[in-house]
Order: sequence, then structure tokens, then C-alpha cells
Amino acid sequence: MDIDPGAVIWSAPERERAGRPLIVLMHGYGSHEGDLFQLSPGLPLGPVVASVRAPLSENGGWAWFSLADRALGSQDATDATRAAEAVLAWLDTLEFTTVALLGFSQGAIVALQALRLRPDGFSSVVALSGFAAGGVAAGDVALEARRVPVFWGRGTLDRIIPAEAVARTETWLPEHSDLTTRIYEDLGHGVSGVELGDISAFLRAH
Repeated sequence: MDIDPGAVIWSAPERERAGRPLIVLMHGYGSHEGDLFQLSPGLPLGPVVASVRAPLSENGGWAWFSLADRALGSQDATDATRAAEAVLAWLDTLEFTTVALLGFSQGAIVALQALRLRPDGFSSVVALSGFAAGGVAAGDVALEARRVPVFWGRGTLDRIIPAEAVARTETWLPEHSDLTTRIYEDLGHGVSGVELGDISAFLRAH
């Protein structure tokens, strides 16, 4: 379970990355690194953007963990933890002033899990159309005190994310983060232009 450095799409060449913040984009299930990178023109210009490919080949694309034998809303956090550990190991090879994570759907689950494993490692996390995994993670107690800024965005017409996972996250996130929640009317399992504007404003602030 490793991040492929050769599959990462960067917004800036290596010579232009030093001394800058980093925003890491983490795509959803069955997608690829080019998907969320399409959002990068709408993100703040100062940070470097890196869009990573999930480690597992599945369902015609790439996945952070397999859904072949389990539902997306599973309470078991083991797979999310393994994927988050792969992201952390890759980040340990880089040097940036700060790191923010932006994940969509399955990528949002892993982004939040990475925060739970390393509560002092991120300036902020954006979780779109996703949720917090179940169980207890190593950094949960520290997060209660640290209150890392988290943006949680979802649509009223999202039929992919199970209601019980949303309910769990509605309880967990306010207790473990400085939370900004946005719910978008008539938005399904996706990202709208209005939401992208809200994300950009959030990242500029944090």
C-alpha cells in the first residue's frame, strides 16, 4: 500500500515548490489523479497543489480501499487507516511549510483518517461528500484540544453516502475539529461551483 510518486500531478515544477504551502488532492473511489486536479484553477494560487493516485486498481480506476466485499459506510476503519498511513509515508518524503488535505468521497474518508493519525500534521482538511470512519484513532484525544479547521461539504441529493455515516460524522466532527459545515441544495455526489468558491475561501483563511 504505497503512493506512486510518478503518478502525482503537480501544479508547479519541483524548482518552484520550496518554501510554499501544499494542498493534497485525494480523489474518490474508481477515479484517478486527474479528476480533482480539474479543481486546481479554482483553488488559492499561493500553495502548490499535488493530486495523488489512490494505491489500489479497482472498478475501472483507483481506490483507497476495496469495496468489493463491504459497503462504503462500514464502521471498520482498518482500511482507511492503511490508506492514510500510505499518504503520511509519502508526505514524509516532502518538505513544505504547511500541508492541507482535500478529499472527495472515499478520499475524504482517508483525509480525515490521516488527520486522526497525525493531528499536528495539517493546517486544515477539506472533506467533500465523505465522512469520518468509525472507531477510535490514535490522535482523537489530541484533536479535541487542537481543533484543526475542517470544511465538510455535502449535497442534499447525495445518495452515495449512507445516512448512518453522515449521522456519525455530524456527531464526531464538531467534537474533534474547528468545523465549517456547508450543505448544498440540490447537489448530488459531486462538487458545485458555489462549493468550490467556499472551499477556496476556507483554504485561504487557513
